Amino acid sequence: MLNLSPLFFTTVDDESCMHDRLDLTPEQRAWIASARTDVRDCLRTGLPGVLRASGYTENVPQPRFFTQGSWAYKTLNSPAQHPQQADVDDGCYLPLSFVSQTKRPSIAATVFFTAAEEALKPLAEEKRWKLITDKPTCIRIVIATDAHIDIPLYAIPNEEFVTLAKASMERYGYDSLMEAVNMAEQDAWTALPADKVLLAHRECNWMSSDPRPVKEWFLGEVEAKGEQLRRVIRYLKAFRDWKWSSGGPASILLMAAAAPLFEKRDRRDDLALLDVVAALPARLRADVNNPVEESESLTERLGKAGVENAAKAFEELEKVLLGATRAGNPSHACIWMQGEFGPRFPNEPNRVKVVSVAATIAAVPATTGPSELIGRTKAG
Repeated sequence: MLNLSPLFFTTVDDESCMHDRLDLTPEQRAWIASARTDVRDCLRTGLPGVLRASGYTENVPQPRFFTQGSWAYKTLNSPAQHPQQADVDDGCYLPLSFVSQTKRPSIAATVFFTAAEEALKPLAEEKRWKLITDKPTCIRIVIATDAHIDIPLYAIPNEEFVTLAKASMERYGYDSLMEAVNMAEQDAWTALPADKVLLAHRECNWMSSDPRPVKEWFLGEVEAKGEQLRRVIRYLKAFRDWKWSSGGPASILLMAAAAPLFEKRDRRDDLALLDVVAALPARLRADVNNPVEESESLTERLGKAGVENAAKAFEELEKVLLGATRAGNPSHACIWMQGEFGPRFPNEPNRVKVVSVAATIAAVPATTGPSELIGRTKAG
């Protein structure tokens, strides 16, 4: 049998692996981080002024922020092909008491979007960025051909706004922007929960949506099962991005579906991925719910045809992975892997190891856990 794991992940400095090739370059990360800072600074100074000009005269607060999504989860991959873009989700928060000064929720949501967009226009023009204002749940700023920043707008209970300082917001800033639950049935604040984080929506006005519980769930999964789980999620996303130039199963769906299927394989990322991929089609077809909100179906967003398409794609990936680990020719195995993941999978058959069946079985640890004794830590 073949051990392909060194081509998936390695800690040796002078050896390449797909995991490292999925990373943004340091220059790309610095550019995106700088753009995010510019956006925040622009909203901190510009949004209160625009709101005052709109008639809000009483104690207009500066918004607060935290980054959510794959950037914060450390599961962000660089784009695999055009027109994909690296996506940073940076939530913008105002206290609920301030937002609800407007008598009707629908007007408040519209004002929030309009004011934020107006505040961002000068920055976008100066930087020659593209401001996209037709996304239902966010404002999008395209900062490069291969990167954008999404800004969802939230109303948060007052006590949380006060206590959730910037450093705390960053600590809680992980995936993902969740869609609707608890939609308002009437255009009145009494129809909305006063103790929940509310997401502004261009069509539905406001909906209950707090990204922090998902973050806590995911961190708990990684803590319990180890960094290999985070890497497997990135491999699944890399496969999706190579097979679908756009669309395909959402990252939150892949995370929620894969985490319960994952089993740690000692120094064998190839087998850990194979385990998940083998069980993934059935799990997708059985419906996958939000791990922190069981009433929300994540597969429903994809639709029946989309779910079946994804399930069949992962069935094919299982066949190729299984064939590659059982192949007699490392060169063939590398070519097959590049067919599934693209050129970011190294074509270096000389680094593929031939192992016995007994060694493969031994890759399953007696007890699973987060410990991984490695020479140095790679960015996840």
